[in-house]
Amino acid sequence: MKKTHILYLGLLLSTASCDSFLEEKPKDEIGSTQYFSRPEHARDAVNALYRRGAMQMYETGVYSGARIMFGPYLSGFVDNDYKGQEFHVQRGQTMTFDGLNLSDYFNSMWSDIYAGISRANNAIKYIPETPGLAAADAERYMAEAKFFRALNYYYLVRMFGDVPLITEPYESLENLFLERTPAAQIYDLITEDLNAAIDGGGLSELSMANNSGRISKTVAQTVLAEVYLTMSGAALGEDNYANAASNARSIINSGVHALTQHTMTGNGQIATNGSAYNKLKSSESIPGEYIYYYEFDETIANNGYPAICYPVTMAPQLAYAITNNAYGPTPPLLNSYDRENDLRVQEKQYFHSSITIEGEEIDFATSPYMWVDEEAARNSALSSKDKVIYSYADVLLVAAEAIAMSEGVTPEAIDYLAQIKERAMWKMDPADIRSELEGLSVEQFVEEVWEERVRELVFEFPIWFDVMRTRKMPSPVQDGSGEINFIDAVGATNYFNGPIKEANMLFPLPEQELQRNPSLTQNPGYAN
Repeated sequence: MKKTHILYLGLLLSTASCDSFLEEKPKDEIGSTQYFSRPEHARDAVNALYRRGAMQMYETGVYSGARIMFGPYLSGFVDNDYKGQEFHVQRGQTMTFDGLNLSDYFNSMWSDIYAGISRANNAIKYIPETPGLAAADAERYMAEAKFFRALNYYYLVRMFGDVPLITEPYESLENLFLERTPAAQIYDLITEDLNAAIDGGGLSELSMANNSGRISKTVAQTVLAEVYLTMSGAALGEDNYANAASNARSIINSGVHALTQHTMTGNGQIATNGSAYNKLKSSESIPGEYIYYYEFDETIANNGYPAICYPVTMAPQLAYAITNNAYGPTPPLLNSYDRENDLRVQEKQYFHSSITIEGEEIDFATSPYMWVDEEAARNSALSSKDKVIYSYADVLLVAAEAIAMSEGVTPEAIDYLAQIKERAMWKMDPADIRSELEGLSVEQFVEEVWEERVRELVFEFPIWFDVMRTRKMPSPVQDGSGEINFIDAVGATNYFNGPIKEANMLFPLPEQELQRNPSLTQNPGYAN
């Protein structure tokens, strides 16, 4: 797979000519209008967005994990071997975090995302004015810039609620201290930008993998479908289920994506390394199932996720200087799967607990397997594996829930959910799975969708966003059946006995930002 925009970002530092060095102004004195003076300036401004802002939520450290993992830590469904020194994990699991004791942590999210918004605003304003820029390129760059601005705001509003709405580049000292804008207006901009990106004609109809790693139409549609689902939940309480269903259907009906299937032997068994999950782990099926992913290239930007697929005790046995089970499944997560029938929970599918080195099998605590890179683990300690952010499975689950909520438990909704369940429960008769779904009420069916979101999307990290959206906490039964009950989140406790409060349905604003901007106020229930 081409790592086009990563390469552009690296080359950006080496494209300046040395011939007129003494006559050039320092880079930090170049204004926006000076910078957007050639077509490649517009290109580079957009390429930089692929790794800035919201996407930095997915960069991972071996000790700390990725910022996007904070929600799963709150749920109690995952743990971190190094939480003794990683205070965001401790305070998250015990639900004792606020804008003071994790100010630096929340500020890193806030400031990086706003930096991404600022870059997107700059591109959106000046791309139309860039001399010599071909019309087709301008359309594509504008669509991509609006996508990234929308994506950044989507992360912000889900985490913090009302946030300042900024749509112009910072080019003066005016309007530095903006008040918080109601969340509804933030969502208005998000949907406006995403619809503009989808309808503007600049995005490819191909999958991202077949489009040189660039944002495609189905990527924007996927985010928009989820945005409408989120707007229908506790964030706004609007009824946008039909809009969510419409966008999800567009992706499904495009034929661009499909679920990866198992490779079977002649006697009805799954072939060695032929499970769909093993194929996805090896990135063989990205064009079909992976809709949006974060690119890595070991020579430019190394993927740190493979190093957090093993406990700390395994480092001496592997090529890594440090390993850490920073996303280790706890009993609630493992209890979410049918231990006997669900393929995802079997050894070396979603998770693993052993490795064979020089003929010796070494056991360890259950750890993620989907991010393992055997070559990196055994030899190079460097990985170019890409990190999935949205998959086709996610689209099917959004469609199933949105259709059920807007039209009822229709055969179409059943089909989309059944596709996920049939792949996981591959030994069961598909007719039996569908028959069970047909007999459910809307509420029961939607909870079945929520269960599959916990199980299927565990490596896409939606669990706490779903708690915020639904105000329901997944509570797995501890009998190996994989059944999950959903209880009121507020008033419940997580696996680490952390009490969940109404305040936790949003994150606190960082104290650093409150000090910088006196117009801001703290979210209710948090220390100022």
